[in-house]
Amino acid sequence: MILGYLWAVALVAYVQRSAISVPLQEIGRDLDAGATVFSDATRALGFLQSAWHLGYAVMQLPGGGLADRLGGRRAIVLLAVLWSLATAVAGFAGSYWQMVAAWTLMGGLQAGVFPCAVRSIGQVFGEREQARASGWLGAGMLAGGAIAPVLTAWLLERFTPFAASSGIDRWRLCLWLYCLPGIVWAAAYWLATRSAGLDGGGARTVTGSAAAAATAHPLWRRALADPSLLLLCGQQFLRAAAMIFFVTWFPTFLRETRGVSLMQSGLLTTYAGVAAMLGVVCGGYASDWLLARTGSKRISRQGLAATGMAACAVLIVASSFVGDVNAAIALISVGAFIACFGGVAGYTVAIDYGGERVGMVFGAMNMSGAFGAMLFPVTVGWLVSATGTWNAAVYTFAALMAIDAVLWALLNPRGTFGEP
Repeated sequence: MILGYLWAVALVAYVQRSAISVPLQEIGRDLDAGATVFSDATRALGFLQSAWHLGYAVMQLPGGGLADRLGGRRAIVLLAVLWSLATAVAGFAGSYWQMVAAWTLMGGLQAGVFPCAVRSIGQVFGEREQARASGWLGAGMLAGGAIAPVLTAWLLERFTPFAASSGIDRWRLCLWLYCLPGIVWAAAYWLATRSAGLDGGGARTVTGSAAAAATAHPLWRRALADPSLLLLCGQQFLRAAAMIFFVTWFPTFLRETRGVSLMQSGLLTTYAGVAAMLGVVCGGYASDWLLARTGSKRISRQGLAATGMAACAVLIVASSFVGDVNAAIALISVGAFIACFGGVAGYTVAIDYGGERVGMVFGAMNMSGAFGAMLFPVTVGWLVSATGTWNAAVYTFAALMAIDAVLWALLNPRGTFGEP
């Protein structure tokens, strides 16, 4: 039951964070994004999307600290209510910079959702079930990312008549509606888990967190010189930077390069998202199967990840040479599947290498990914504006995945982090 609720909040969080990707151009026009310090609206909208990830990255460690202080249940309920209200506040933005501020706040408040969820998984599931549970949590994230584009496109079309008669922008109506699921979820989870013991500290979770907190400061110096941790953070930075394309610019990319409608762009983006969701679940089971058959973590984790990232890079480049929309989307979707199939190894390696300090290792890795996701949307906006074509963005995506494959091939941690 608890895993089901955590899966649901991951889905809701990803739907909410993806809410502006489909109507992005409308938001830019209505808020006059071109009248900013940026040279054009495309760069301004790239910055808007990156602002969310800035808030998310900066607040990763404070969000985890809040989970440790209040308990996973209390913290995630509080944050779900607050980030849902911030989503609604974004719908009231009267200018571009007000929208940037609201969306950055929303990103910061969502930063604690997965530290809270992982803490709860550590309390509820035994060691032999935690990886499986984490995989399904990841599937919830990807399910939200897959549903969001087509759901948002459908809602925008349904809101069009009312928006025309009322004079209220339809994207604002969408943001106001999207605040409700998070609040409903928070109330349901709070009531359903009253006797689950998630507000206290389980022995496994508290001991590990206390040990990590007690030694975190001096270990950061060692972390900066730890090759394994740097490679782990580097792969997450590159993979998150590339994969965030699907929940930010991808619908716009499809409309401008393939000439599809608003609804079609949302539906085609959903196909890629569903493929990624299936990839993360299948990859988790495949990694466990390989480990059982070979006894080698090097093959079952790093090897699987390196192969997946390299294959994704090849498929994304190949899609740019295909004229048929459906064939191109099929190649992109397979690429997303394979990338997530291998990418699930990041969580497993972080858990193994983290040992008693898994919170610190996982937090560092997740923060690196958040910064990568923050930088890529604004980079895409700059590339498209500077070159006048989307080819540079597509090839940059492929290059990130190819370099990511190299980092995975080099990664071979021994022992656990922080041990002499």
